[in-house]
Amino acid sequence: MITLPSYLFISFVLFICGLVVMIARKNIVAIMLGIELILNAAALNFAAYTKFINQNLDGHIISLFIIVIAAAEAAVGLAIVIRFYQIKESIHIDDATQLQS
Repeated sequence: MITLPSYLFISFVLFICGLVVMIARKNIVAIMLGIELILNAAALNFAAYTKFINQNLDGHIISLFIIVIAAAEAAVGLAIVIRFYQIKESIHIDDATQLQS
């Protein structure tokens, strides 16, 4: 049987991997993947605590909202990246600092 510390360790590893990807990469798509890993780590935490501590559905519902928000973030972010690529022909984050409104 998997215990709560096992879930928390996996969530911690996911969070650290997402943080490292966000810091180390210059690619906008890779940074978005890092954000997705961090959101998945949070969803795993909510689901694990609900399973072992509360024994109700609150954490699972919050995890579902996190997954929906992550999907919406991916759709909007990908649309922005595609438009940015059409303008600059690059998806590096250094090129995005030159954008003016």
